[in-house]
Parts: sequence; structure tokens; C-alpha cells
Amino acid sequence: MARMTGKVVLITGAGGGIGRACAVRLAEEGADIVALDLPGEPGRTALAETARLAREQGARVVTAEVDTRDADAVAAAARTGADELGPIDTIVANAGICDNPGPSWEIDDDIWNRSIDVNVTGTWNTIGAGVAVMNPNGGSVVITSSTAAIKAVPGASHYSAAKTAITGLAKTLANELGGRSIRVNTVHPGAVGTPMTLNPATFARLRPDLENPTAADVAEVLSRRMLLPVPWVEPVDVSNAVLFLASDESRYVTGLQMVVDAGQTQKVA
Repeated sequence: MARMTGKVVLITGAGGGIGRACAVRLAEEGADIVALDLPGEPGRTALAETARLAREQGARVVTAEVDTRDADAVAAAARTGADELGPIDTIVANAGICDNPGPSWEIDDDIWNRSIDVNVTGTWNTIGAGVAVMNPNGGSVVITSSTAAIKAVPGASHYSAAKTAITGLAKTLANELGGRSIRVNTVHPGAVGTPMTLNPATFARLRPDLENPTAADVAEVLSRRMLLPVPWVEPVDVSNAVLFLASDESRYVTGLQMVVDAGQTQKVA
């Protein structure tokens, strides 16, 4: 199939994880890609690899090294992408961070502010920049939120607050942009098989009983939290949801919170 043929997609956080999966998956379906990620290394190398993978699918690709907290830089990158590839049809506001500082009252001011600045303000900047050069016939905005916006995550109040904020932002934008035929939806991944989940700090937090826990040790813990018999979903599973929301198959879907979490938020016990 070629559900995105002729479409131009702006993706932030495109250097890896969910962002890269979205770039490749949408390129497979015919999209051209404007891929953004952080300046410098390792972001530069990661972004180049995403571009290579998307081009292998036949996509035209424009890349830019941009910190989404810099509104002017994001706007310039979006304009460059639109100038080279055509008006933006889909915005995938994906860039985000998650630190694990512990109880709310112990969160450092810098960690709190960084979470809000990247996850909320960065998303705000991305959407503003993308909408300014969006196809006048309309399009789609997909925001990567989190199950942390749906279910409490002790030890991550800064992250939960940020992801809840952008979910509210999406609902408002859906109302504001609907008249322009721009749909706005959020995707809410749970645990995903990316470095945000699969890292030594998370392993230690989830398995404090072990001296050097591994991904396999953590998988046992996470599997017990799911309805389906898996410890986490893969980036491609999230990208498939993004593809649906970006494509014309969801032409009348807006204001939706689509959860991709193997049933984590629905498990009773």
C-alpha cells in the first residue's frame, strides 16, 4: 500500500526510537520526510542514519539539527523543509525526554523545567512552526504523549505533568484547527523497547533486588503489568498508530487519545 504518497511529514526526535520508526514507516507508505533532531553528536549521526533508512524506502528527506525549545530554529527548519519538499501535510511532534528523579518533592528545579521545556514548549513550538507551512487543504497533527498522561507514574510527576499538558493542548488545537481541516490527535505509548525504557537506570529502578539487572530481568516485571503477554511494545507498533492518524483512513478522527500499551493502563490488578 501507499497511504502517504505525495505527503510531506515533519517529525521531531527523528534520530531514533519512535521518531525513527515513524520516519521509516511513513516513508514505506510513500511520504517524504522532514526529520529533526538535536544538534551535535550523537544526534547528528543518528539523524543521518534515519535519513538513510527513509531514503532506502524511496523518500525524499530533509534533515535539520534543531533543539525544539528554540522556536526560531524549529520555524526555520519547517520552512526549509516545505520549500524543498512542498507544504507540510503531517506534523509528528515526537521529541521528548523522561528523567527518573524520584518522589515529587525531591525533583530538582532544573529537571522539572527541562521536562516542561522539552515536552511541552518543544511540542508547542513544533506545531506552531509546522502549521505555519501546512498544506492549505488541511492535514494531520500527531503528538506523542504517554500513558503517563492517563495513569499515575510514581517517581515521574514532572513527566506525567508534561504529557498531560500536551494531551490538553491537543484537545484545544483540535477545536481551533478543525475548521481548517487539520486533525489533531495524541498517541499514548506505554513501555516501548527504546533506550528510554531499556537503560541501566531503569533496570536498577525496576529490579532493586539485583546487583546488575538486565533487560531480561526487567521484562519479567513489566510483563506482569500488561494484559497482553509482552513486556513492552516496539517502536514500529507506535509508528503504525501514527500512520493511521496521519493517513486519510482517519480523515474524520480528531481529538482522539490512541493508547498503544499492550493493555497496561487497563489492567485491574
